[in-house]
Amino acid sequence: MSSRGDAETAALRSNVEGQLNRLLTQLQDLEDMRDELTDEEYEDMRQDTLDQMREFEGSLESMKAGNTTLVDELNATQMALEAAVKNAFKTPEVIRMFAKREPDALRMKLQELQGSVKLGKIPQEVFDTSAGEIVAALQKMGEELTPQETGVLERSKHQGGTLAAASSG
Repeated sequence: MSSRGDAETAALRSNVEGQLNRLLTQLQDLEDMRDELTDEEYEDMRQDTLDQMREFEGSLESMKAGNTTLVDELNATQMALEAAVKNAFKTPEVIRMFAKREPDALRMKLQELQGSVKLGKIPQEVFDTSAGEIVAALQKMGEELTPQETGVLERSKHQGGTLAAASSG
């Protein structure tokens, strides 16, 4: 997993060099064909090429400044998911909802659990573990927690275990 981004970096470097060569060749071809073009065609095409070069230069500056990530959003999501799964999440359903970024589905599952514990269908310990996992997932997703959800998270922290570590990460 340590090579994550290396292939993207090599591909980006290759694409940058290819783009630069294409623009320089385009400019040279334009100069070579100057006699075959009208002044207006030449100026339009030359201006278009120069605009592309300025745009390319801006992209390079942005990359150099660190405003462009080499790892795409799917890889970033995958890395976040791997970290979260290793730290806390045990329930496949919670992992799936977290991976798909479904906070509403997580909250519905929490409500189902609350109903089940009230009706005595599941023990309080199972509820506390599962509910803590769900709320930790919501927090990892950057969701604003309700006071009730914060209470669930606090109970999980006091119980110790992996959920406290997950909610602080």
